[in-house]
Amino acid sequence: MVGSAIVRTLQARGYKDIVTRTHKELDLTEQSAVRDFFAKEKPEVVVLAAAHVGGIHANNTYPAEFIYDNLMIEANVVHQAYAAGVKRLLFLGSSCIYPRMAPQPMREDALLTGTLESTNEPYAIAKIAGIKLCESYNRQYGVDYRSVMPTNLYGPRDNFASENSHVLPALMARFHKAARDGAEEVVIWGSGTPRREFLHVDDMADASLFVLDLPEATYRQSTRPMLSHINVGTGQDMSIAELAALMAKVTGFSGKIIYDRSRPDGTPRKLLDVSRLAGLGWQSSITLEDGIRQTYSWYLEHVADRPKK
Repeated sequence: MVGSAIVRTLQARGYKDIVTRTHKELDLTEQSAVRDFFAKEKPEVVVLAAAHVGGIHANNTYPAEFIYDNLMIEANVVHQAYAAGVKRLLFLGSSCIYPRMAPQPMREDALLTGTLESTNEPYAIAKIAGIKLCESYNRQYGVDYRSVMPTNLYGPRDNFASENSHVLPALMARFHKAARDGAEEVVIWGSGTPRREFLHVDDMADASLFVLDLPEATYRQSTRPMLSHINVGTGQDMSIAELAALMAKVTGFSGKIIYDRSRPDGTPRKLLDVSRLAGLGWQSSITLEDGIRQTYSWYLEHVADRPKK
């Protein structure tokens, strides 16, 4: 989802010499394959958007895959980029790097100040390691490797599979099916009270290239030597219950919304402090309702099943 949005944005800006690989074409967990890729292609700039991602159910069910795959991906790509002479790289992290009970909104300096949310700790540790990889290569080798920490992302090409998707696409698929089938109710995990922030993937792509294009001196002045990442978000959040109500509105579902309190809620609140990025001159432009409507249109065209007869 994120990689394709970044490619679309680059193409819209006139870039033509863009090198990409799908997971089927290049397994980033394989060190030799990544080394051969960099030796052959010799890229000038790298954006590392690839990751093994999923929602609360997937993180709980496959913790080994989440920590192993993500550690291997970032270690291989960052090191082989350096070995191939790449001077500029952008690493995409996740807001789950911050402690479960971090003060809200979460500032960049909240990193490593408390205990992580247990349901996604392996993934979060891998993403923290990615930040520290970039910091370490900058310190030792003088390269310019940057990190951005996005909030919850959504948009075209998202993963809508109910068992391993994030909350917004999972709810979109669930409410669509309920509206299509005329169901009387939709059941949602947890209490509905946790609050989340959502950013459209096209905004994320725009912010990523904005940060990547900043002069090195400007970027470094906006961070500290040991705090090299920048939050990316909207600065606004809503409860899961409010999101469910909005999803029902967009999909046309008119039944009851039931909350299964036996299921985990996850982190109580995840709102990013985006003042650092705003101070550099970037803000999101796509409202949540507009973004959900646009994503739902894409979902109907590319993913949704036909109505049952």
